[in-house]
Amino acid sequence: MASGGGVAVASLWTEVNRCGQSGDYTRALKALTKILHENRDDVTALHCKVVCLVQTGSFKEALNVMNTHSKSLGSDVVFEKAYCEYRLNRVESSLKTIESAPEQTDKLKELYGQVLYRLERYEECRSVYTDLIRNSQDEYEEERKTNLAAVVAAMSQWEKASMEDLGLPESTYELCYNTACALIGQGQLTEAFNKLRQAEELCRVSLADDSDVTEEDIESELAVIHSQMAYIMQLQGRTDEALQLYNQVIKLKPSDVGLLAVTANNIITINKDQNVFDSKKKVKLTNAEGVEYKLARKQLQAIEFNKALLAMYTNQADQCRKLSSSLHSQNPSHPRPVLIQAAQLCREKQHSRAIELLQQFSDQNPESASCIKLTMAQLYLVQGHVTKACDVLRSIEAFRHKAGMVSALVALYSHEEDIDGAIDVFKQAIEHFQSEQPGSAAHLALVREAANFKLKHGRKKEAISDLEQLWKQNTKDVHTLAQLISAYSLVDTNKAKSLSKHLPSAETMSFNVDVDELENSHGATFVRKKAGKVVGESLPKEPGSDCTIFLLGKLPKNYDPNVTPDPERWLPMRERSYYRGKKKGKKKEQIGKGTQGAMAGASAELDASKTASSPPTSPRPGSASGSSTAPSSSGVVPPRQQKPSSSGATLRRKKSNLKSWQLFRSFLTITNFVCYI
Repeated sequence: MASGGGVAVASLWTEVNRCGQSGDYTRALKALTKILHENRDDVTALHCKVVCLVQTGSFKEALNVMNTHSKSLGSDVVFEKAYCEYRLNRVESSLKTIESAPEQTDKLKELYGQVLYRLERYEECRSVYTDLIRNSQDEYEEERKTNLAAVVAAMSQWEKASMEDLGLPESTYELCYNTACALIGQGQLTEAFNKLRQAEELCRVSLADDSDVTEEDIESELAVIHSQMAYIMQLQGRTDEALQLYNQVIKLKPSDVGLLAVTANNIITINKDQNVFDSKKKVKLTNAEGVEYKLARKQLQAIEFNKALLAMYTNQADQCRKLSSSLHSQNPSHPRPVLIQAAQLCREKQHSRAIELLQQFSDQNPESASCIKLTMAQLYLVQGHVTKACDVLRSIEAFRHKAGMVSALVALYSHEEDIDGAIDVFKQAIEHFQSEQPGSAAHLALVREAANFKLKHGRKKEAISDLEQLWKQNTKDVHTLAQLISAYSLVDTNKAKSLSKHLPSAETMSFNVDVDELENSHGATFVRKKAGKVVGESLPKEPGSDCTIFLLGKLPKNYDPNVTPDPERWLPMRERSYYRGKKKGKKKEQIGKGTQGAMAGASAELDASKTASSPPTSPRPGSASGSSTAPSSSGVVPPRQQKPSSSGATLRRKKSNLKSWQLFRSFLTITNFVCYI
């Protein structure tokens, strides 16, 4: 039995060897299971089983085998264990396994570099790959250089590190693509776009040689390059072209969930608060399974921020608050989640609560308080609290003495007619530049603006020191000197007289200007007209001419030389001797203007041939009884109380018009609803 079992095990090992060479790891697993059934602690069989499970993608099962037989396997399967943990996205555990290895082999170093890249420890990762490229020579050298280029690109993009020339070739489209990503991080967009064009050409050339690769496969491989090209277009402001290229990538449905998530997120940023229905469709692509393992931490953070903003724009207040609170708990010192919460509160008209939230964050995180305080100032201005807004702006140390901040504060204080507050802003800014950058262009510009502001608001005495400082910097500035003399004239006339001696003399200020030519120039607002020629006046003879030229004046169109002109034609018509005034026409007959039908009613009363068809009315209360025999007009309805005979038809027509308008309005509502769907 023993010898028979040994023969069976030997044949099983032969089967395992043959399957391993042919790559049939599933069949090899069956043979290894039979071998382990005979000897469950066979270290070689266990090791082979782990390798077969890794090759078939059964990482969790392989890890269970290694953990179960850890005593038997020992340190022989350190690489396999670390690799399984890495593929199961247990990156921290994989790092600990690698660091606990007794010996750092080349394959462990390769895996170590991958783990460090996933953990975004780019500086250490670069050192690992640099050492591997320097100390190893095999067929994987090009892959190592590609990984090193990816590390450099990540450092440039996320850590804003300067690019170093590592001497990496650009012989493959992967290397060109990584170089383009590094250039994007440095802000060299045009150069990056050209590199992506080069990567696209290299990709097409390299894949065109393979007969098994279809055009769809090539486009799928180019999707990541096209998405990055669209990103550059978006940064350059070419949003329409970028959106078109993004949508082409989405239509290809690439298998890379990270690429789909980034492309969908960028489309959402182009849509902003418009086309929110398309954005709600695209945001589903960012929730795909495994996205969190494909993207960097900052990319995931940006996607979550955009989700919160989209929830705010689609009036999903609870969802927006939930997402922003989650972001704030993950990044307590990041100002953006708090700004989103404040924006949502402002949409709900809770400005005071938003200011309290921003103030609380500003007190807890003074290093991130600048943008928060700017938002607080804006909210105060929305509420009309200009003075509070100025106090908040003046508390921002980073921007306190910037030219833009000084300009904004002066404008706000001027709006509140607080001239002293505006002058104090100028004073503090000038003192800052006096100590930090004396005599600089920014310093002198502030002094100039302060002096002009004081002169504009009648503070000439306070402007003297500023004007003196400016004049000392440039004694040839006549304008500043004139302002200084004007200011001193109110304080010290003797000083003003002494300064006036520095003014240039009238002779030095005169210019050789032809006044007539200047007045008659093309740009002059007033042009002096030259005197016209008198009719019939003879012009001077030209040299060599014997005739005299006479110019005739322009005659009217209806001029008749046979008729003597009217000597009084220059007088107004009313002053001429033959003017008799306007003829007054006959007076028109006075037509009575009364209510329509009044005259018809009166004529009917006076017509004796017509008898009243209605019985006589009762006498008016308080009137004499004898008056009842007289013809009474009380039976005739006054004109203003009469109703036209067609009133019923008119009323019916109004009702029918009202019904048709109601139907028409309902039809519009239904039409809009159908179009909305």
